[in-house]
Amino acid sequence: MLRVSKLTDYATVILSFMAKDASDVHAAIEIASATGIALPTVSKILKLLVHQNVLISTRGAKGGYALASSPDKITVARVISALEGPIALTECSISHEGCEQASGCGIRGNWGLINRAIHNALESVTLADMIQPAMAPAEILIPVASLYAKEKFV
Repeated sequence: MLRVSKLTDYATVILSFMAKDASDVHAAIEIASATGIALPTVSKILKLLVHQNVLISTRGAKGGYALASSPDKITVARVISALEGPIALTECSISHEGCEQASGCGIRGNWGLINRAIHNALESVTLADMIQPAMAPAEILIPVASLYAKEKFV
């Protein structure tokens, strides 16, 4: 099963809350209260997101945290990468050094295509999209052949 960590899930909740009032500065305790996420966890996530330049922090009595970019510029892929590192389904999607079978693997390129398709899908969703009411999903078709064709010309 593919799944993001709880911290990443919580980060999307926190960032979505912040995106609703993107120009405001939010205190960690305010975010914890509004999202129902424990304050120590909120603080940890906020620090990680500041370190990865997703958020900016301001000290002082009127300090807090704010989005580093507008909600339509922060993608879900960026959030996942900020907390979990590069998006990769298999070890060979990042590096060939972690797999003992890399030299004889005939499907490594296909995993690369799948990884790029998932990365592109996550890049296409922003925080601005995440704060919109959920709608019934339309069927999305990602033709693997077209991804392969693009790869040939890159």
